Amino acid sequence: MRAAIANPWSNGQTEGQVNRLKLVKRQMYGRAKIDLLETRLIGA
Repeated sequence: MRAAIANPWSNGQTEGQVNRLKLVKRQMYGRAKIDLLETRLIGA
């Protein structure tokens, strides 16, 4: 808690990217091989 108050930066951008990556992986689960997943991630 102290670190959140003392430091002017946060991990918000990084956590947002990870969240979006997990969302795309959940949507693509069982649909296709790695090439389609890779295409979706690069385009996202």
